[in-house]
Amino acid sequence: MQELTPKQIVEELDKYIIGQNAAKRMAAIAIRNRWRRLQLPTELREDIGPSNIIMMGPTGVGKTEIARRLAQLVNAPFLKVEATKYTEVGYHGRDVESIVRDLVELAVHMVRTEQTEVVRTEADRLTEERLLDLLLPATDYDRHDLDAGSETAERRRRNREKFRNQLRAGELEDRNVELKIDTKATPIGVMATFGFDQIDPEMQNFFDRLMPSQPKQRLMPVREARKIVFEEQCDKLIDREKVQELALRRAENTGIIFLDEIDKIAGTDYRHGPDVSRQGVQRDLLPIIEGCTVNTRYGPVRTDHVLFIAAGAFHGTKPSDLMPELQGRLPIRVNLDDLNRDDFVRILTEPKNALTKQQTALLATEGVLLDFRPDAITALADIAWRVNQSTENIGARRLMTVMETLMEQISFDAPARRGETLVIDEAYVHERLADIAKDSDLSRFIL
Repeated sequence: MQELTPKQIVEELDKYIIGQNAAKRMAAIAIRNRWRRLQLPTELREDIGPSNIIMMGPTGVGKTEIARRLAQLVNAPFLKVEATKYTEVGYHGRDVESIVRDLVELAVHMVRTEQTEVVRTEADRLTEERLLDLLLPATDYDRHDLDAGSETAERRRRNREKFRNQLRAGELEDRNVELKIDTKATPIGVMATFGFDQIDPEMQNFFDRLMPSQPKQRLMPVREARKIVFEEQCDKLIDREKVQELALRRAENTGIIFLDEIDKIAGTDYRHGPDVSRQGVQRDLLPIIEGCTVNTRYGPVRTDHVLFIAAGAFHGTKPSDLMPELQGRLPIRVNLDDLNRDDFVRILTEPKNALTKQQTALLATEGVLLDFRPDAITALADIAWRVNQSTENIGARRLMTVMETLMEQISFDAPARRGETLVIDEAYVHERLADIAKDSDLSRFIL
């Protein structure tokens, strides 16, 4: 975070997201403020809360993408959830505290992956030795001779080096070895009733102790055994307590939770029966966003400094329909603009992951070269924009619709057209997308 100024963050986001400069700027400032807070003295640091944001705009304009790319830039744990999936306390369903537990699980996975890279060299060495032990198991008689330093020991050493060279050259990948694997039983009845992620963390740990691992012998090729042995060696080399401590700290100080569909729980009406009141879900979300301590299987986590980015279309509602207390915890509001025809042209060509670049790379694997002409790009953008206007407006996702339809025949025939260069021009676009362009009812079903 120290290396990325707000301007640099926006420039990085520009590589993937077209337009929406206001949203990018606010997100960049929120991330930079986190770094600034960490530079302050401890007593002042604790009083500064996160710059939580509400993004308002129709679907497909980049709300989720901005948050996701932002998290990737600063290597922060990122969790996207739909607010409508969570239920009021007392109802059967997902508890809002499971949001924080899921975030911590992501943080643990991230830190463990980083620690794996730290110990990779030693883990690879131990994995190789373990595979050689499996390929050349020693009998009790051999062990006696090995201890005595006999000719058997020298012969075995030469065989081991021979196998080592073959193993490194990839010549033994299909050789079967017998490996002992620890498998852990799962409390099926409990999971069927509640879902394991809904059980209290202390109860989860209780089940872990209650059902110890059961070793099981399996025969598998070396290529599969290598992955399992490598994970086992990493588990021995990595300090589990250190991983958990770093993960909890990262989740608390750099975690980002993206609350999508926040507009769907706005309002004060209560629905009776099995459905849950919207305001009830808001009440349960409030402590999490406001800042509380959530118990996880790795330890307690404070949410005071987790960054929350809420998003919604707000077609039939507005942010003021949320509870006042919740509004106060999401103080920054930014509108995302509808995408027009020119935006679609840019989306098809400028981002690093533009659809035209994706399709060109996919077909290149078949030896087929695609040449998208500028008039084809304009035609694609125009058709996507007009279909959005005449039917449901799904933003940039409509480009995926028209692109898949455009590429259907080419993708189907690609294996037989190896070595060809296919030109995609305006005439070809109109030929393939004529039905979508003229029949709005048909376009409803091509999703």
